[in-house]
Amino acid sequence: MRPVTAALWAAAMLVGFQLSASFTDSIVDRSSQNLSLVPRDLPQTVEFLDISCNHIQQLYHGDFKNTTLLRFLNISWNSLEEIDSETFLDTPLLEDLDLSHNRLKNLSGQRYLFHTENLLALNLSCNKFLTMTLGGEFSSLVKLEKLALGAKNISTGDFKNIAQVKLRTLTLSMEDALVYEAGSLKDVHAQRLQIAFTRNQIIDHDLFADALSLFVEVELMNLTGGYKDLSEQLRERAKIHTSHLDLSNITIDWPDLTHFVNVVLCTSLTSLSASDVALNKLPYIDTNVTKTCKMQSFSARRVVVKSFFFSQEAVYNFFINLPVESFAIFETPMIHMTCPRSQSPILQLDFSFCALSDSIFSRVEAQKTVECETLDNVRKLILVGNNLKSLHMLSERVQHMKSLQHLDLSLNSLVYDGLEECVWPPNITNMILSSNGLTGSVFKCLPIGTETLDLQNNQVSVVPSSILKLENLSSLNLNANRLRDLPVCNGFPVLIELQLKSNSLHAPSVNKLESCPNLKTLDVSYNPFICTCALRSFISLGIKSEKSNGIELLNWPTDYSCSYPEADRNSTLKNIWILEITCNAGLLAAIILCPTVIVITAVVTLCHQLDVLWYISMILQWTRAKRRARMRQVRPEDLVGIEFHAFVSYSQHDADWVHNSLLSNLEGPTGGLRICHHEKNFVPGKTIIENIITCVEKSRRSMFVLSAHFVKSEWCHYELYFASHQHLSRDSDSIVLVLLEPLPLYLIPSKYYQLKSIMGRHTYLEYPQDRAKHRFFWANLRAALQADLPNAPAAELEE
Repeated sequence: MRPVTAALWAAAMLVGFQLSASFTDSIVDRSSQNLSLVPRDLPQTVEFLDISCNHIQQLYHGDFKNTTLLRFLNISWNSLEEIDSETFLDTPLLEDLDLSHNRLKNLSGQRYLFHTENLLALNLSCNKFLTMTLGGEFSSLVKLEKLALGAKNISTGDFKNIAQVKLRTLTLSMEDALVYEAGSLKDVHAQRLQIAFTRNQIIDHDLFADALSLFVEVELMNLTGGYKDLSEQLRERAKIHTSHLDLSNITIDWPDLTHFVNVVLCTSLTSLSASDVALNKLPYIDTNVTKTCKMQSFSARRVVVKSFFFSQEAVYNFFINLPVESFAIFETPMIHMTCPRSQSPILQLDFSFCALSDSIFSRVEAQKTVECETLDNVRKLILVGNNLKSLHMLSERVQHMKSLQHLDLSLNSLVYDGLEECVWPPNITNMILSSNGLTGSVFKCLPIGTETLDLQNNQVSVVPSSILKLENLSSLNLNANRLRDLPVCNGFPVLIELQLKSNSLHAPSVNKLESCPNLKTLDVSYNPFICTCALRSFISLGIKSEKSNGIELLNWPTDYSCSYPEADRNSTLKNIWILEITCNAGLLAAIILCPTVIVITAVVTLCHQLDVLWYISMILQWTRAKRRARMRQVRPEDLVGIEFHAFVSYSQHDADWVHNSLLSNLEGPTGGLRICHHEKNFVPGKTIIENIITCVEKSRRSMFVLSAHFVKSEWCHYELYFASHQHLSRDSDSIVLVLLEPLPLYLIPSKYYQLKSIMGRHTYLEYPQDRAKHRFFWANLRAALQADLPNAPAAELEE
């Protein structure tokens, strides 16, 4: 596929993908398949069809009857000799038709064009046309914008049938031994004329003259010589209608180039550009440059040097001293650019995608770096895609450009360590530093008057609090960096637009926006949001923005989604519902604690009213007593001489309670226990002490009824004394205390320390005043005294 065709096909492919990406059969490529006829199996949905580089000799009516949606058709590089007049009857949408590099013979007989009234681009170059006479069918192409033709003879009147067609571009492909009649292009109305040469052709004098007098833009393609003739013709013309002259895909020697440029500088041409240039015979010394001119801009793209030995400085000096307002060199591997010798009129400099280093514009004299001071008229400097590394050094290189307002340093390898102070010129307002290696320290090396700052695709993880105050900064682009939170605006008080797309923000702190009183637009899309409580305020900001209240959140809500938790991954933030209760610790505590306190209070009150704790205590004591009884292994010899379950000791003042309540609930059928007490079991004639000792020894346990009267009774304390000694030789639970009434320890005299000690070590049963609790009390007391005793002797029982 040839370059022009390939370009058209690429454009068609691009448009096709944009407009019809959902239709898999909209783009069909059948090129280079040895076809002799148009394929019959083309899908009906095809819009872009390439059947170039085949062997098709003729197009017939009906070849495209099933492709009514066809818009782009490439049949170049075939063997076409004839096209039926109704071939394109069924393709009313056809916009781009390439029939170049075929064998068509008569430009006045292309009747098929009557059915292509919607054509925007038609390429008929490189066919077998002898004359350029266009037939009447060309007059129907009222929408045509691009027309490419070629013939051996071009005469006056050949283009009269397109006199009413307003072309954007007319391309003339020069055939060998071209015969051109002066004035032949006067009927053409086009903005741009392209003249494509073949082999080593020299441009026709009359053709170039008509081109300069009839077209605003002229492009000469594939030139390899004849530059001196072009220069002389330009020099001789008093009036030139052309304002833009382009040279593309040319080969030229340095002397011819500099002579041609100097001539153009003296003409009324305003723009000269060159692309894909092969440059030979480069100089060793400087070449003079015309000092004054009307030309406003010069540009060169993809210049390749074919010489090995030459002076780079001489080449750079020629170009940088051109007296133009706009100067650009693109995609050319130059490593340096010198400084103009005198004050330069250049307003705009563009050295995009070259190989420039940090030494740009400077020179070294006596081992000292001398900065450039003759570019002080430059307002716009573009150094995109070079080999620049030090931001601080760049500030020194441009410090004398007092008029500089726009500086683009994107796509370099710039870094700044924050150790040295930067010295930017004072009038820079627009700074583009995208796609470098800059960190947060860059905010200490910025022009103080910056209004628009682009730092996207760098390594900024935080905006430091101690930065230069950019009083005029209204737009800040920090897309594709490493920020983890929103920056504060203390350093940019009038900030209006803030872009933070594609950073590392998990839960932006919305409260930081309070430091940005003038902020109108915020973009935080495509960040890895963690949808937890910390994000609630940001979600509220987005919803508020949706209602056109406050800050406008760009791309909300479609480009804001959760990355965590896993259950919410890829869900938009707008659809995430985070409950207030899960995020407000105070509210959650209140909701949990209030019912808990109420329940506890109710339970405590109920327990107090019903004496639940007392019942629980009684049940526990009863349970422990039963458990001890089951677990204790009592040897038979330990019960020898034991006749009573308990010896009861009490004050005579409590005798009524003992007889009426205690004994009645423990002895007899009710309790089944044998109780020893002094009124029944003391033996007359024995001393009281002897009786006490005998009763204690014959009883399994000693039970003491404690009361205020008990404390005052001397005999009760004797009984307690002997029982405590017996306690040392028996089980630790041989003493049972029954508290008949409350008896605080401080009321017990200090001389009765033994009673205090026993009360401190033993759990006692408290006799309840509430009759409803008596059953539990007696059950616990019986359980505490219960034991399997041998039968008492009959004589003793009778006593």
